[in-house]
Amino acid sequence: MAVISSRSSVLLIFLSAICILIAPAVAGPTLLRYSCSDRQGGKYSSGYKANLNHLFSSLSSNSTEIDYGFYNSSYGEKPHEVYAIALCRGDLKPDECRNCLNISKDYLTLERCPNEKEAMVWYDECMLRYSSRSIFSSMEETPEFFIVSIYNISAGDAKFEFNKDLWNLLQNLRDGAATGGSLRKFATGKVAAGPNFQTMNALVQCTPDLSEQDCSYCLRRAFENFWRSYAGAIGGRVLRPSCNFRFENFDFYHRTADAPSPLPPPASAPSPSLAPQGEKSHKPRIAIILRVAAVLALVVLPVVSICIYL
Repeated sequence: MAVISSRSSVLLIFLSAICILIAPAVAGPTLLRYSCSDRQGGKYSSGYKANLNHLFSSLSSNSTEIDYGFYNSSYGEKPHEVYAIALCRGDLKPDECRNCLNISKDYLTLERCPNEKEAMVWYDECMLRYSSRSIFSSMEETPEFFIVSIYNISAGDAKFEFNKDLWNLLQNLRDGAATGGSLRKFATGKVAAGPNFQTMNALVQCTPDLSEQDCSYCLRRAFENFWRSYAGAIGGRVLRPSCNFRFENFDFYHRTADAPSPLPPPASAPSPSLAPQGEKSHKPRIAIILRVAAVLALVVLPVVSICIYL
């Protein structure tokens, strides 16, 4: 019995280690803030709820807009008309976006803001809001939430240089996002900030229904409000209904979002992927890939199931 117990302990430790490693892959979106508003006058009726459910059904099935990470639509007639805006972080894949939005609508309607005519929620990956009033192409600055790192630069000259470099990066990204099209107003970048050349990563985004001027103004005001109280912080973000931004001293978005496009191969040399291949070189490789895929499926799927159960 002692041997069995020992083996069981080793197996449990092994499975726990694997669960820790794969947890980020199966974890849901990261909740940041939410807001419920009753300024539209009381709780919504059954007619409003039916229209809201219709919009959410359309949101889940409308693949074209979700591919670009933005969705806005309205449904119904007054007094039960509903307006909804959904925005995903510009570097997300469509499946990640859709998953975040599905969780968002359940969180608002079932947990935090049941029966409220106006509500919104921010996750790290997406934002969802709905209202009984028109919210399209309208720049809104409130509610506004700040999330700030506990670490900051306090020295005089170092703080000044750090803030200057970071501010210039955010201003450049603001211009890039504001000039985006009607499907995406999003920009990312990085800079070596301060005398120590600390790498800072930044992301800015507006809802694409805003005009260039409104997007630029929304982000500029968000920068100024943050700087007024938290200049020198080495990480922070501002969440608004119409725009948001974030900066950190670590990677927090998919690097392909601001990576330059790869240079094409020289005209004199064929692309490796297009170079002629003998048929004999394909068959062994395909056989190996199939064997590896089969083994991974047999091992990984049960482990993931156990992790989810635990």
